[in-house]
Amino acid sequence: MKKRELIKLGIPKGKPLEMALGAISKASKAGMNKEEIRKTMRAVLANPQTYAEEPYFGTFANSLLSKGKRQEYQYREISAPYQQWGDNLDEASIQQMERACQLPVSVAGALMPDAHLGYGLPIGGVLAVRNAVIPYAVGVDIACRMRLTAFDMPPQSLTGAVDRLKKVLEQETRFGIGAEFKNRRAHSVMDEDWGVTSVTKQIKDKAWAQLGTSGSGNHFVEYGVLEVQSEDLEAPPGTYLALLSHSGSRGPGSKVAGYYSGLAMNRRPELPKELAHLSWLDLDSGEGMEYWEAMRLMGKYAAANHELIHYHIAKALGTKALLSIENHHNFAWKEDRGGETVIVHRKGATPAGRGVLGIIPGSMASPAYVVRGKGNPASLHSASHGAGRLMSRRKAKESFTWSQVKKILAERDVTVLSAGLDEAPMAYKNIDEIMSAQSDLVEPLAVFHPRIVKMAPEGERAED
Repeated sequence: MKKRELIKLGIPKGKPLEMALGAISKASKAGMNKEEIRKTMRAVLANPQTYAEEPYFGTFANSLLSKGKRQEYQYREISAPYQQWGDNLDEASIQQMERACQLPVSVAGALMPDAHLGYGLPIGGVLAVRNAVIPYAVGVDIACRMRLTAFDMPPQSLTGAVDRLKKVLEQETRFGIGAEFKNRRAHSVMDEDWGVTSVTKQIKDKAWAQLGTSGSGNHFVEYGVLEVQSEDLEAPPGTYLALLSHSGSRGPGSKVAGYYSGLAMNRRPELPKELAHLSWLDLDSGEGMEYWEAMRLMGKYAAANHELIHYHIAKALGTKALLSIENHHNFAWKEDRGGETVIVHRKGATPAGRGVLGIIPGSMASPAYVVRGKGNPASLHSASHGAGRLMSRRKAKESFTWSQVKKILAERDVTVLSAGLDEAPMAYKNIDEIMSAQSDLVEPLAVFHPRIVKMAPEGERAED
């Protein structure tokens, strides 16, 4: 049964319709045929009280019984536990984490040392919940991620072939809101089922137009020197010319996030203002399952963007990859926690399960680290996703000048092709202090030093 037929039956839009779709899914999986489901649905509508405790249709029946009654939100007597890494985190971020742990669906949380204020969940916040997904706890830029490739080229190319490297970087990247290539790029991700939700169906053409491009804000593509210090990576210890990129699912991901976060907030009118951005969708509801599939598709799309950037730059340089590492840091995963399956949201946090490789960047003038997770259960197998901001973008623009930034860049042998002043390296925390604060979460295996950096030009509105 589709939404249109359910509405014709007299099921109210909103939460009852959402619960009806979830009930149909459960009943269908249990073996009920379409006619049995249709008959039962009419019976529930006629007498919801009779079905209040029925295993498949009970939640739907109760949503009908409570329709029109605004429930007063009941705060938990005991919040879900969370742990914090790092000192001197801003009070607003800590408060956001504490509020997140007040949700009835919350199981546990963790706050990373790079944490700063976000929407609902702080950036650098990790939250495990039961049978639910929180769009704003995934983030606006769904599946924002890192990718690093070590090339079969000597690091001396950064001086001997600098003009060629710059030219290729300028030719093979596009940055900023609405950025696209004149000749669209090709990738198998466009052969995925973009009709999995009405939202993804509508944004497919936009996604194809922006395929292989990067966002604005703190998104970048940069060359640098990679120092491999461990024998546990594909490339042996030594120094390499490498490419590092940071971006996500672009405008399409933003559309998915905007639609389903709004939907979630409409479904949770009982939540007080301070918790509204933490509104969730039940995973066994039609809308929850829709968001989950859309999120997964945006994950594949974000990965494709990075793959194309690295492929086309390598091709233009006439080189091959010796090592490639990547990871999401705005996503939700189904994971085991003490024998229970929970949904772990990592909003600006790197997966750090035992043996899992990841990348934690600093700023345009400080190192990025290739790390291996230690699988610390207290952090929900997570680590920071970067150095973290010391100040807001507005504050950075008010506090620094380009002459100050250029002095620091010159001292560290970094050339910036384009960027906004809000990305000044002084606007970020010290990456080495952040790494020290999470030594029980990850082990550094290699360090990347940026040398030629490209970001969205000055004046672009941040997407992250």
